[in-house]
Parts: sequence; structure tokens; C-alpha cells
Amino acid sequence: MPNERPRLASMLMLEYAVISSGAGNGVATVAIPWLVLERTGQPTAAGIVGAATALPLLASSFFSGVLVDTFGKRRISVLSDILSMLSVIAIPLVDLMLGLNLPLIVVLVALGAVFDPAGATAREAMIPEAARSAGWTLERMNGVHEASWGVAYFIGPGIGGLLIAFVGATGALWATAAGFAVSALLMAVVRLDGIDVPEHADRPENLLGGAIEGMVMTWRDRTLRWMLLVIMVLVAIYMPVEGVFLPVVFEAQQAPQRLGVVLMAMSGAGVAGSLLYGAHGQRFSRRKAFGYSVLAACVTLAGLALLPPFPLLVTAAALTGFFWGPVGPLLNIAMQTRVAPSKRGRVLGVLMSAQYAAGPIGYLVAGPLVESVGVEVAFAAFGGALLIVGMLTPFVPSLEELDEPGEYEAEVTGVEARPPTGERIG
Repeated sequence: MPNERPRLASMLMLEYAVISSGAGNGVATVAIPWLVLERTGQPTAAGIVGAATALPLLASSFFSGVLVDTFGKRRISVLSDILSMLSVIAIPLVDLMLGLNLPLIVVLVALGAVFDPAGATAREAMIPEAARSAGWTLERMNGVHEASWGVAYFIGPGIGGLLIAFVGATGALWATAAGFAVSALLMAVVRLDGIDVPEHADRPENLLGGAIEGMVMTWRDRTLRWMLLVIMVLVAIYMPVEGVFLPVVFEAQQAPQRLGVVLMAMSGAGVAGSLLYGAHGQRFSRRKAFGYSVLAACVTLAGLALLPPFPLLVTAAALTGFFWGPVGPLLNIAMQTRVAPSKRGRVLGVLMSAQYAAGPIGYLVAGPLVESVGVEVAFAAFGGALLIVGMLTPFVPSLEELDEPGEYEAEVTGVEARPPTGERIG
């Protein structure tokens, strides 16, 4: 009993760090597109900056998991937060000393994007250890973890919108830096088994070889492969929603607060969806939970693309977040139960980089499309694509293996992870 409380405290500090760094990023999600539109007045420029962010994220995240598996989860998390903090501070400082233009914004945002994935990968890789320390199932722990991200992006965009209104877009970025600083301090004192420097035999031989190994493991597992492909398509369609479409709509209305409210509604409802899955997901078929969650989220996000009156827009955003809530936990569980713990970082890096790779495609299509046909038509076209993906997902054959016990399911938690197949609903 004496050892349980500090280990539970470490699990909670891990989630507080996720909230702190995520909230800082949430502020930047609103502030940076607003800054670009404010300085250039061009939707295409917002798309260019979004792509400039995503490309370094792709390269960095691809290798971030190898760094985690080589140097340890906690060490990489702390270092990543410190470097991210310094890169964000550079934006308002450069604006003060030189003034910002589009090329400078692109360079600074790209620099900041290099450091962030390693910290996110390191914290994500700690989830099974945190679950074991608390005696929780993977469903519960992953639901709470994804809810922490939702809380972060519920808080962050709202704070970002308010700060833009009161101190401007560059001033709002100081809140992002503060979020990274708090996360670094919390992770420095987390104590969980298996998060420090791994044994030499468990480390990848080199950076490139480790990254390629993670890619091969992901591709050979057909369930992980298909889940990832579905999510990549959805990311490519969704990212321009918050990075191009909605900023263009609300910038034209001079209403940054409305952008914050919509993103907060989506994140807040996502918290509820993740927590609900964490509490009851053990009872349901993982395959059906994934397929129908994706379908429902696509339908409601397509409704958002119709740009209904603001109250309905907020409602559609909230429903999208709620239905998307189980998707992240289910992808995490599939990876955690099918990949050896010593190689978890490598596969996580591939999963993250693949999702980041999808972002630039969506951004680079969305910006020019908005300028050529208008935001309403462009947004509706993206919404139609979402409906197609959503309707196909429940019928992907490879997802059936989600309901089979993963090779490492018992090992990663040390507790009964889920009831036998016959006792689950669906």
C-alpha cells in the first residue's frame, strides 16, 4: 500500500504533463493561422504554413520513437519540452526585434515543429507502464490519456482565442511556451518502471535502422496497417478544417472567439467520448467500436462542413468530438498489445509520422481550393470525402483481428485486459 500512492501520483503527473503541453499547442493551433491571416490576408499562406509545420513533424516523428527506445522515455520527454519552449519563445522575440513576414513565420514554425513529436511519443510510450502502476485496464488508461489530450485542446484554443483578442496572436504564444515549461517540470519527477534508459540489448542499432524496423513492423501487421491508413485519410481531410476552413470563416467575421468555441466544443465532447469508452469499452467489440465511431464522426463532421448557423455548428463540432473519442484509444490499444514493449517507441514514431504525412496533402489542396471556389464549396467537398471514408470503414476485413487478444496484452498491464470474446457486446 505505501508504494501505490506515489506510483498513482506519477501516472497523474504524466497526464497533467500531457494536458499542459497539449494546451500550449492548442493555443498555437489558433494563434499561428490567425497570425498568418493577419499579416498576409491570404488563405493560401495559412495552408503553406500548415504544410511547413507538418513536413518537419513528419521527419522528426519518424525518428522520435528511435530516440525514445535509445535514450529513455522520460529523458526524451523533458528535453523535447525544453527545446519546444525555446522555439516558441523565438516567434514573439523575432517579431519584436525584426517584425514577422511569411518567410520568417514559415522558418520559425517549422523549427518549432521539429522538437514536439519526440515529447509526445515519449509520453504515449509510457501508457502501459502507467496502466500497470495504477492497476488499470488498457481501455481505462487509454481512455483517460486521450481524454487528457481532449482537455488540453478544450482549454488551449479557448485561451488562444481570448488571448488573441486581448494581447494579439504573437502575445498568445507566450502561453504555449509556459505549457511546455510546466510539462518539462512534471515529467522530470515522474517515476514509473521502464521509462528510463533501456538496457543496451533492447536499443536499436542505429537511428535509421530503428526507424525502418518500426516501419516494417507496422506494415506487416495488417490490422495496424489498415487502422493507420484510415486515420491518415481522415487526418488529411480534417487538418484543413481547423487550420484553413474555420480560420478563414471566422477571420472574415472578425470573431476569433467563435473559432475557439468550436474547437473547444469538439475537444470537450471528445473528452466525454474517450472517458466513456475507457469506462465501458471493455464490454464491446473493438472492431465495431472503431468502425462505427469513425463512421459517426465522419457524418457529424460532414454536417459541420455545411456551415450551418453558429449554434448548429457548435453542436456538430461537439458530436464529432464525442464520436471520435474512442478512435485514439483503440489505435493505441492495438499497438500496445501487438508490439514488444522494448520496440514500442519505434512503432509509435511510425504511427505519428504517417499521420503527420497526411497533413500537408490536405493543407496544400485546401488553400488553393478555397481561393478558387470559395470556402463554402471547398469545405463541402471535403465533407463529402469524409462521408465516403466513414461509410467504408466498418467493413474493412482486417479490423476483425482487433477482437483477438494481442500477443503482449497480458504482459503490458499484468491485469485481465478484457473479458473473453463471448462475454463482450457486439
